[in-house]
Amino acid sequence: MLTERGWRVRALVHDPVRAATRLAHLPVELRGGDIRDAAFVREALSGTTAVVHLAAIAIERGGATYGSVNADATRNMLDAARETGATRFIHMSQNGSDSRSPFAFLRSKGEAQDMVTASGLQWTVLRPSVIFGPHDEFVNVLARLVRLSPLVYPLPDGGVARFQPIAVGDVARAAARALADDATVGGIFPLGGPAALSLRDMVERILVAMHARRYIVGVPARVLRPLVALAQRVLPRPPVTTELMNLLAIDNTVPENALTTTFGITPTPFAPEELDYLRRITTRSALASMFARR
Repeated sequence: MLTERGWRVRALVHDPVRAATRLAHLPVELRGGDIRDAAFVREALSGTTAVVHLAAIAIERGGATYGSVNADATRNMLDAARETGATRFIHMSQNGSDSRSPFAFLRSKGEAQDMVTASGLQWTVLRPSVIFGPHDEFVNVLARLVRLSPLVYPLPDGGVARFQPIAVGDVARAAARALADDATVGGIFPLGGPAALSLRDMVERILVAMHARRYIVGVPARVLRPLVALAQRVLPRPPVTTELMNLLAIDNTVPENALTTTFGITPTPFAPEELDYLRRITTRSALASMFARR
C-alpha cells in the first residue's frame, strides 16, 4: 500500500529470510534485527520521516515477553523516532487494550498505546479487532486445529466469544490512509470487519473454506484450561495459551467502526471465499507449526 503511494519503505524484520520470501515482489528495503535492541532500532530509523509500528506478540516465548516486545520495544521505537527526526508515528494497538487491564496481553498493548499518545510525536493509533489473512496467527491457528481434530472440534464454552474479524488488506489500507491524512493525527480509531461473529460462526466458515466436516462440540473452558496449560509446558510453539483463552471473556467487537466512518473503506467479509489460503494447511504442517523453534 505504501509503495504504491510513492513511499520508500524500510522494513524492520526479525527473520530476514522469511521476510524476503514474503516481500520479494515489493520494492522494500529489509533490515534484520531485534526491536528490543535500542541501538539497532536507532540505526534502522536513521533517515526516516515516518514510522508504522506493527510489531507485537500474542504468545510469550522464552525471552520474548509481553513487557519486552509489546511495551519496551515500543518505547525503543518512540525514542529512536524522536532522536532521528521521524515525526509521524502510526501505531497498531489492539481492540480492548488498556494499561489497567487484568489481562497481561491487553495490559502490555495498553501500556504501549499510552506511551505513543504521550510521546509528543504526530501519532495516530489504530485498534483493530482480530485480523485475518494468509499469515495471521488466529484464523490460521483455528484452521490448524481443524486438521488436528479429524472428527470433533471442541470450542471453549460453545464458541460464544465475539469478534469482528477484519482483513489484513483493509488494515493496511487504513494505515496508509492515516499516514496520508493529517486530520488523523492525535486520533484513536477502532477497526473491524462488516459484522460481529461468534467464535462458532468463524469456525463454521473456516470449515466451509477448507472443505472440511467436523462435529463442533462445546466444552467448558475450565475443562480445556488444564490441557492448554500442559501444552504450553511441553510444546515449543503451543497453538493457544491460557492467557489467550482468558481473553475469550472479552467482547472483541467494534460498535463504532472507523474503517468505514473515517477511512471510507468497505470491509471485506469473513467469508469462505476470502479464506481460500487456509486450504494449504495440512496435518503435517499443522503439527510442524507446534514444534518449530522460531
